[in-house]
Amino acid sequence: MSATSTIRFEDWEAEQMRDPTFRAAVEALEPAYQIARMRILRGLTQKQLAELVGTKQSSIARLESGNSQPSLSFLRRVVKALDAQLIVRVVPAEQSAAPQHSYAQDYQGYAVCAEEGETYGR
Repeated sequence: MSATSTIRFEDWEAEQMRDPTFRAAVEALEPAYQIARMRILRGLTQKQLAELVGTKQSSIARLESGNSQPSLSFLRRVVKALDAQLIVRVVPAEQSAAPQHSYAQDYQGYAVCAEEGETYGR
């Protein structure tokens, strides 16, 4: 019988995140994961969410798979149906090239700069 060792998921994930290819894949799927997670937390099926959004279940499935490039207007409709917020960030190509400001945009179209407390309309 061979001895097996166990590793905590958090430790495995931290190790994997050191690999740039793995990290890029995880970051690319993050928005899809968050939509699916929020839908499940709200107790909705893909079909129910699609009905709230005014689309087909297959559109929600594509969104959650991470294999589509949804429009911002579609994401806004999905986020509104989930009673959540859509956060869009624009950062320089080189993170150290400029100070970072985090802008959060809610589904009503207002952006807030968290560091400066400024609010911008649609």
